[in-house]
Amino acid sequence: MTIFLMILFGFIAGIFGGLGMGGGTLLIPLLTIFLGFDQKLSQGINLITFLVMALLALVIHSKNGFIETKGIFFIIISGIIFSAIGALVATYLPSKVLRIAFGVFLCLLSVIEVIKVLKK
Repeated sequence: MTIFLMILFGFIAGIFGGLGMGGGTLLIPLLTIFLGFDQKLSQGINLITFLVMALLALVIHSKNGFIETKGIFFIIISGIIFSAIGALVATYLPSKVLRIAFGVFLCLLSVIEVIKVLKK
């Protein structure tokens, strides 16, 4: 049953990741809530799957002409620097703190999306 759920969760996260909506916002809660994975393990799994999904999505979006390269260097450099800092911080924080922080992030993201919809 666990293997089936992992495949199902990977499928769901892959679809949302390919659409550009962030598969990790679904994958991490699915792994922690339904499979009881530790928060740090779930985030690690998400990072590995993200690399594969992002690479495939990048190739497809590039072929369709949806990639804007102007100013991308600054985004890449700042992304590398701050992801390294975030990874270092995450190694020292307890899983419970990471879980709460991720929950707060998802709540804020939900509120922002609701506000966007209501403005339209």
